[in-house]
Amino acid sequence: MKKDNKIIYVGVITVAMGWQMACGGSKPAAETATSNIAPAVTDAKPVAAPAPAPPPRPAPIVIDAGTNIRVRSTTTLSTKNNAAGDAFHGSLDAPLTVDGKVVAEKGARVQGVVASSDPGGRVKGVASISVRLTSIETGKGPVAVRTNTLAHQARTTKKNDAIKVGIGSGIGAAIGAIAGGGKGAAIGAGAGAGAGTGVVLATRGEPAVLPAESVLTFRLTDSVKLN
Repeated sequence: MKKDNKIIYVGVITVAMGWQMACGGSKPAAETATSNIAPAVTDAKPVAAPAPAPPPRPAPIVIDAGTNIRVRSTTTLSTKNNAAGDAFHGSLDAPLTVDGKVVAEKGARVQGVVASSDPGGRVKGVASISVRLTSIETGKGPVAVRTNTLAHQARTTKKNDAIKVGIGSGIGAAIGAIAGGGKGAAIGAGAGAGAGTGVVLATRGEPAVLPAESVLTFRLTDSVKLN
Protein backbone atom coordinates (compact mmCIF):
# COMPACT_ATOMS: atom_id res chain seq x y z
CA MET A 1 0.00 0.00 0.00
CA LYS A 2 2.79 2.36 0.78
CA LYS A 3 4.37 1.59 -2.56
CA ASP A 4 1.17 2.44 -4.38
CA ASN A 5 0.86 5.75 -2.53
CA LYS A 6 4.39 6.62 -3.45
CA ILE A 7 3.66 5.99 -7.12
CA ILE A 8 0.54 8.17 -6.96
CA TYR A 9 2.45 10.94 -5.19
CA VAL A 10 5.18 10.92 -7.86
CA GLY A 11 2.51 11.08 -10.57
CA VAL A 12 0.86 14.08 -8.97
CA ILE A 13 4.15 15.85 -8.62
CA THR A 14 4.94 15.15 -12.28
CA VAL A 15 1.55 16.46 -13.46
CA ALA A 16 1.93 19.55 -11.31
CA MET A 17 5.36 20.29 -12.69
CA GLY A 18 4.09 19.83 -16.25
CA TRP A 19 1.22 22.27 -15.61
CA GLN A 20 3.57 24.85 -14.14
CA MET A 21 5.89 24.58 -17.12
CA ALA A 22 2.94 24.91 -19.48
CA CYS A 23 1.66 28.02 -17.72
CA GLY A 24 5.05 29.73 -17.38
CA GLY A 25 6.40 28.96 -20.83
CA SER A 26 3.54 30.15 -22.97
CA LYS A 27 1.46 33.34 -23.18
CA PRO A 28 -2.28 33.55 -23.41
CA ALA A 29 -3.68 33.54 -26.95
CA ALA A 30 -5.10 37.04 -26.57
CA GLU A 31 -1.72 38.43 -25.51
CA THR A 32 0.02 36.65 -28.38
CA ALA A 33 -2.50 37.96 -30.90
CA THR A 34 -2.06 41.48 -29.57
CA SER A 35 1.72 41.36 -29.88
CA ASN A 36 1.45 40.38 -33.55
CA ILE A 37 -0.44 43.62 -34.49
CA ALA A 38 1.80 46.10 -36.41
CA PRO A 39 2.36 49.43 -34.64
CA ALA A 40 0.34 52.37 -35.93
CA VAL A 41 2.11 54.79 -38.32
CA THR A 42 2.81 58.05 -36.45
CA ASP A 43 4.88 60.05 -39.00
CA ALA A 44 2.01 60.93 -41.39
CA LYS A 45 1.95 64.62 -42.41
CA PRO A 46 -1.04 66.67 -41.17
CA VAL A 47 -3.46 67.94 -43.82
CA ALA A 48 -3.01 71.72 -44.31
CA ALA A 49 -6.04 73.87 -43.70
CA PRO A 50 -7.35 75.71 -46.81
CA ALA A 51 -6.15 79.31 -47.20
CA PRO A 52 -8.76 81.94 -46.31
CA ALA A 53 -10.47 83.63 -49.23
CA PRO A 54 -9.00 87.07 -50.13
CA PRO A 55 -11.13 90.02 -49.06
CA PRO A 56 -13.29 91.54 -51.83
CA ARG A 57 -11.69 94.39 -53.76
CA PRO A 58 -13.15 97.81 -52.92
CA ALA A 59 -15.35 99.35 -55.57
CA PRO A 60 -13.53 101.90 -57.78
CA ILE A 61 -14.04 105.60 -57.06
CA VAL A 62 -15.62 107.47 -59.98
CA ILE A 63 -15.33 111.23 -60.48
CA ASP A 64 -18.39 112.01 -62.54
CA ALA A 65 -18.42 114.10 -65.68
CA GLY A 66 -19.54 117.64 -64.90
CA THR A 67 -17.50 117.81 -61.68
CA ASN A 68 -15.93 121.25 -61.17
CA ILE A 69 -12.18 121.43 -60.57
CA ARG A 70 -10.89 124.69 -59.15
CA VAL A 71 -7.27 125.39 -60.07
CA ARG A 72 -4.76 128.11 -59.25
CA SER A 73 -2.21 128.62 -62.04
CA THR A 74 1.50 128.67 -61.20
CA THR A 75 2.82 129.81 -64.59
CA THR A 76 2.17 132.94 -66.63
CA LEU A 77 0.91 132.32 -70.16
CA SER A 78 0.82 134.86 -72.98
CA THR A 79 0.00 134.87 -76.67
CA LYS A 80 3.30 136.68 -77.08
CA ASN A 81 5.37 133.83 -75.62
CA ASN A 82 3.23 130.69 -75.73
CA ALA A 83 1.81 128.60 -78.55
CA ALA A 84 -0.76 125.82 -78.69
CA GLY A 85 0.62 122.66 -77.11
CA ASP A 86 2.74 124.38 -74.46
CA ALA A 87 2.45 123.00 -70.92
CA PHE A 88 0.27 124.68 -68.33
CA HIS A 89 0.90 124.05 -64.59
CA GLY A 90 -1.11 124.74 -61.47
CA SER A 91 -2.45 123.32 -58.21
CA LEU A 92 -5.87 122.53 -56.80
CA ASP A 93 -7.32 125.59 -55.10
CA ALA A 94 -9.87 123.38 -53.30
CA PRO A 95 -9.88 119.66 -52.43
CA LEU A 96 -11.50 117.30 -54.92
CA THR A 97 -14.07 115.07 -53.21
CA VAL A 98 -16.33 112.17 -54.18
CA ASP A 99 -19.24 111.28 -51.86
CA GLY A 100 -17.56 113.23 -49.08
CA LYS A 101 -14.23 111.42 -49.50
CA VAL A 102 -11.19 113.50 -50.49
CA VAL A 103 -9.47 112.00 -53.56
CA ALA A 104 -7.09 114.93 -54.17
CA GLU A 105 -5.96 117.37 -51.51
CA LYS A 106 -5.90 121.14 -51.86
CA GLY A 107 -2.51 122.07 -53.34
CA ALA A 108 -2.24 118.83 -55.36
CA ARG A 109 -0.42 119.36 -58.63
CA VAL A 110 -2.34 119.65 -61.88
CA GLN A 111 -1.11 119.89 -65.43
CA GLY A 112 -2.71 121.19 -68.55
CA VAL A 113 -1.96 122.39 -72.04
CA VAL A 114 -2.41 125.57 -74.05
CA ALA A 115 -5.29 124.64 -76.35
CA SER A 116 -4.99 127.73 -78.55
CA SER A 117 -2.96 130.93 -78.74
CA ASP A 118 -4.23 133.58 -81.14
CA PRO A 119 -2.29 136.87 -81.28
CA GLY A 120 -5.36 138.50 -82.89
CA GLY A 121 -5.93 140.33 -86.14
CA ARG A 122 -4.86 143.89 -86.78
CA VAL A 123 -7.28 146.69 -85.72
CA LYS A 124 -10.40 144.52 -85.29
CA GLY A 125 -8.93 141.30 -83.89
CA VAL A 126 -8.32 140.73 -80.17
CA ALA A 127 -5.68 138.30 -78.91
CA SER A 128 -6.93 135.27 -76.98
CA ILE A 129 -5.42 132.24 -75.26
CA SER A 130 -7.19 129.12 -73.98
CA VAL A 131 -6.15 126.23 -71.70
CA ARG A 132 -7.50 122.88 -70.50
CA LEU A 133 -6.45 120.31 -67.90
CA THR A 134 -4.82 116.98 -68.76
CA SER A 135 -3.92 115.40 -65.38
CA ILE A 136 -4.45 115.66 -61.61
CA GLU A 137 -2.26 114.26 -58.84
CA THR A 138 -4.52 112.14 -56.59
CA GLY A 139 -3.90 109.89 -53.61
CA LYS A 140 -3.54 107.01 -56.10
CA GLY A 141 -1.07 108.88 -58.32
CA PRO A 142 -1.52 111.08 -61.41
CA VAL A 143 -4.79 110.57 -63.26
CA ALA A 144 -5.46 111.67 -66.84
CA VAL A 145 -8.52 113.90 -67.23
CA ARG A 146 -10.44 115.67 -69.98
CA THR A 147 -11.99 119.05 -69.25
CA ASN A 148 -13.60 121.94 -71.03
CA THR A 149 -11.43 124.74 -72.43
CA LEU A 150 -11.19 128.13 -70.74
CA ALA A 151 -10.33 131.16 -72.90
CA HIS A 152 -8.93 134.54 -71.93
CA GLN A 153 -8.97 137.57 -74.21
CA ALA A 154 -6.78 140.64 -74.31
CA ARG A 155 -8.22 144.07 -73.62
CA THR A 156 -9.55 145.87 -76.64
CA THR A 157 -7.23 148.56 -78.09
CA LYS A 158 -9.82 150.66 -79.96
CA LYS A 159 -9.20 153.72 -77.76
CA ASN A 160 -5.45 153.46 -78.26
CA ASP A 161 -5.99 153.00 -81.98
CA ALA A 162 -8.13 156.15 -82.10
CA ILE A 163 -5.41 158.10 -80.29
CA LYS A 164 -2.83 156.91 -82.80
CA VAL A 165 -5.04 157.95 -85.71
CA GLY A 166 -5.74 161.33 -84.05
CA ILE A 167 -2.04 162.01 -83.56
CA GLY A 168 -1.46 161.28 -87.21
CA SER A 169 -4.20 163.66 -88.22
CA GLY A 170 -2.81 166.46 -86.04
CA ILE A 171 0.65 166.10 -87.53
CA GLY A 172 -0.86 166.14 -91.02
CA ALA A 173 -2.89 169.28 -90.30
CA ALA A 174 0.17 171.08 -89.01
CA ILE A 175 2.10 170.15 -92.14
CA GLY A 176 -0.84 171.30 -94.33
CA ALA A 177 -1.11 174.64 -92.53
CA ILE A 178 2.54 175.29 -93.06
CA ALA A 179 2.21 174.41 -96.71
CA GLY A 180 -0.66 176.70 -97.58
CA GLY A 181 -3.43 177.61 -95.21
CA GLY A 182 -6.89 176.16 -94.83
CA LYS A 183 -7.02 173.98 -97.91
CA GLY A 184 -3.57 172.72 -97.19
CA ALA A 185 -4.60 171.97 -93.63
CA ALA A 186 -7.53 169.84 -94.84
CA ILE A 187 -5.29 167.95 -97.24
CA GLY A 188 -2.69 167.54 -94.55
CA ALA A 189 -5.25 166.21 -92.08
CA GLY A 190 -6.36 163.59 -94.55
CA ALA A 191 -2.82 162.56 -95.26
CA GLY A 192 -2.03 162.49 -91.55
CA ALA A 193 -5.04 160.30 -90.81
CA GLY A 194 -3.87 157.89 -93.45
CA ALA A 195 -0.44 157.80 -91.93
CA GLY A 196 -1.88 157.17 -88.47
CA THR A 197 -4.07 154.33 -89.72
CA GLY A 198 -1.04 152.80 -91.34
CA VAL A 199 0.67 152.68 -87.94
CA VAL A 200 -2.33 150.82 -86.46
CA LEU A 201 -2.47 148.35 -89.32
CA ALA A 202 1.21 147.63 -88.98
CA THR A 203 0.94 146.63 -85.31
CA ARG A 204 -1.10 144.09 -83.39
CA GLY A 205 -3.11 144.80 -80.26
CA GLU A 206 -2.09 143.85 -76.75
CA PRO A 207 -1.27 140.17 -76.12
CA ALA A 208 -3.65 138.04 -74.11
CA VAL A 209 -2.00 137.25 -70.78
CA LEU A 210 -3.07 134.66 -68.22
CA PRO A 211 -1.00 135.58 -65.16
CA ALA A 212 0.24 133.20 -62.49
CA GLU A 213 -2.05 132.83 -59.46
CA SER A 214 -5.13 133.05 -61.67
CA VAL A 215 -8.01 130.96 -60.25
CA LEU A 216 -9.73 128.94 -62.96
CA THR A 217 -12.69 126.56 -62.65
CA PHE A 218 -12.62 123.69 -65.13
CA ARG A 219 -15.35 121.10 -65.67
CA LEU A 220 -14.77 117.40 -66.38
CA THR A 221 -16.18 116.37 -69.74
CA ASP A 222 -15.58 112.62 -69.15
CA SER A 223 -15.91 110.53 -65.99
CA VAL A 224 -12.67 109.39 -64.33
CA LYS A 225 -12.33 106.00 -62.57
CA LEU A 226 -9.82 105.61 -59.73
CA ASN A 227 -8.92 101.93 -59.12
